[in-house]
Amino acid sequence: MESRRAALRKKSMRLPLLPGVYIMKNKAGEIIYIGKAKALKNRVSQYFGSPNAHTVKVRKMVENVEDFDYIVTGSEFEALVLECSLIKQHMPKYNILLKDDKGYSYIRIAGKTYKTISAVLQKQDDGAQYIGPYTSSFAVKQSVDAANKIFMLPQCGRDFDKEVRAARPCLNYYISRCCGVCTGKVNPAEYAEAAEQAIRFLKGDTRAVLESLTAQMEQAAEALDFERAAKLRDRIAAIQKMQEKQKVVFKSVEEQDVFSMAESENSVCLAVLRFSDGRLFDSEHFFFDKAGSAGEMMASAITSYYSLRRDVPKRVTVDGAVDGREDLERWLCEKRGKKTEIFCPQRGEQVEVVKMCRENAQEKLALKLGIRGRDVAVLEELRDLLGLTRAPSYIEAYDISHTAGADSVGGMVVFQDGKPLKSAYRRFRIRSFEGNDDYRSMHEVLTRRFEEYEKLKDTNEGFGRLPDLILLDGGVGQVNAVKPVLDRFGLSVPLFGMVKDNRHRTRAIAQNGGEIEIRSNRRVFTLVSDIQEEVHRYSVAYHHARHAKHSLSMTLCEIDGIGEKKARALLKRFKTLTAVREADIDALCTAPGISRKTAEQIYAYFHPEEADA
Repeated sequence: MESRRAALRKKSMRLPLLPGVYIMKNKAGEIIYIGKAKALKNRVSQYFGSPNAHTVKVRKMVENVEDFDYIVTGSEFEALVLECSLIKQHMPKYNILLKDDKGYSYIRIAGKTYKTISAVLQKQDDGAQYIGPYTSSFAVKQSVDAANKIFMLPQCGRDFDKEVRAARPCLNYYISRCCGVCTGKVNPAEYAEAAEQAIRFLKGDTRAVLESLTAQMEQAAEALDFERAAKLRDRIAAIQKMQEKQKVVFKSVEEQDVFSMAESENSVCLAVLRFSDGRLFDSEHFFFDKAGSAGEMMASAITSYYSLRRDVPKRVTVDGAVDGREDLERWLCEKRGKKTEIFCPQRGEQVEVVKMCRENAQEKLALKLGIRGRDVAVLEELRDLLGLTRAPSYIEAYDISHTAGADSVGGMVVFQDGKPLKSAYRRFRIRSFEGNDDYRSMHEVLTRRFEEYEKLKDTNEGFGRLPDLILLDGGVGQVNAVKPVLDRFGLSVPLFGMVKDNRHRTRAIAQNGGEIEIRSNRRVFTLVSDIQEEVHRYSVAYHHARHAKHSLSMTLCEIDGIGEKKARALLKRFKTLTAVREADIDALCTAPGISRKTAEQIYAYFHPEEADA
C-alpha cells in the first residue's frame, strides 16, 4: 500500500498546475471517483500525502486507487461542467450522489356513491380516477390529508360502495375527523357534495369552494337548519385556518430552494426545502458519507441535486460557505437560462428559513443515528464557534491531577455525538519526572497517546483513531505545551483549552491567540462544562486511588525487609492493608517475593502482642 501511494504521489507531482478533471480508478480499471481542480498537481498530490488529513471515506477511496487519469480544461468553469457530465455518465462509487427516487405522485379518487381520496405513488389500471402527476409527494400528501380532515372524509381504506351497514365507528369519528359512513347514518347526497368540494379544493379552486360553502351556510341558517349551518361554518373555518398556516415565508423572493447539512462522525444529512410563490411546496433529504470540508460537500451536493433536475430556482439559499461558488452560480444560470444566485443570509427572515432547514437536517440525521436532534445541533454550533471544518463528533479531553506534585496522573475522556463514551476512557501515570509541572505532564500524556496512534492507526479503533477535537483542562499554557506534540507527529487535529473562573466553573475556550467566550451560547456552554467536569472527575478519581495505594505502600515500607517493590506485591495480592494485617504467615508467603522469614516479620509487625507473649 505504501509503495503504491508513493508511486501515485510521484506521478501526481508531474501533473500541470492547470485547471482540469481527475479520474481515479481501481484495480479493475473502474472509475471510483471524479473530481475537479483549479491546479491539478496541487489537488491530486494531496490524496497521496499523509492519510491523517483525510476523512475515513477519502482514506478508503485512496486505498482502492490503483491509477488515475486527468483531463486539462481551459478554466475552472469548464472543469465543473465536465465533472458534472462525467459523474452523471459513470456514477462513481465515492462521489456524493443524490439519487432522485421519488418518482411522481397522484391523487387517487375511488368509489362512486362514497368517494374516498388518497395519495399514491403509482397510477394503477383499477378504474379509479387519478389527478396528477405531481413532482412533490410531500405536497400531495399534505393536501390530501388537509382535504380529508376539512371535509371529514374516511381514511380507513374500506370500500363503502360494497358494504355500508351500521357498525362501530373508529376513533376518527369520535374526534371529528370522519363523518362516520360506517354508522349507516350518512346521507349519500350530502356525502357526495362534500367529496366533490374536496376534489375542487385539491384542484386549487379554494376561493370558489369557500364562496359555495358560505352560500350554503347562509341558506341553511335562513331555513333554520342550524345543525347543517354549524357544520358548514366549521368547514369554512378549517379551510381558512389551513390557509393561514400556509403563510408567505419570504415575501421578497417568491422562488427559492434552501439547502442545509447536518453532520455526524461519518454521515451527513442534506435537507432541501423548496419554496414557490413564497410558500413551502416540497421537502427532501438525502444521506451520504462525510468527505471533505462543509464547503466542498455543499458544492458537490448542489451540483448533484441539480444534475437530476431541469427546474432551477431564482435563488439557492445555503447555510454556509460553498466552494467554487462563482463557477457553480454560472453553471446554474446556464442550466436555468436566467440569472440564479447562491445566497447565504446573515440577517433577517431568511436566517429563520435556513434555521428551519437546518433543524430538519439535524432531526433526520438524529433519527437515522438513534440520537437526539439537539445533540447534533450543539456539535454544529461548537463547530461554528471554533471555526472547525466539520462538526466534532469524536472529542477527546485531558486533565492532570496530583497532590503537591506527588502521584501525578493524567485522565482522558471521550465524548461521541455529545455523549460520554466510557469504553474509550484512558488513564496515564506520569513517568518521566516527579514534581508539580502540569505543562510537562500534559506534554507527556499527549506524546504517549499519539505514539500509540502511530502503532495502531491502520485499525482506526481506540488509540488508532484520531479525534475531531482535543480539549485540555487549562488555558493557553496547556495549549502551547501540547501544540509541539501535534506538530511532531504531523497532525492537524483542532486543539483548544477549557478555561475556568476563580470558582472553578467553565468560563471560556482558549486557543493560541487568546480566548473564545462561550457563556452566550447556552448549549455549547453546557456541553463544554459537562466535558470539563467529567475529565476532572475521572482524573481526580484515578489520582485519589493512586495516592491511597501509595500511602498504603509507604506504611508497609516501614516494616524491616519490605521495600517498595514488595509492598506493591503485597497490595496486589491482598488488595487492602486490612487484608494484609489479617493474613497469617502461610497466606503472606503466597505473595510474590515474600519469603517465610519476611512473612514472619510482617506478621510480627501487625501482631506485637503475640511477639511480646
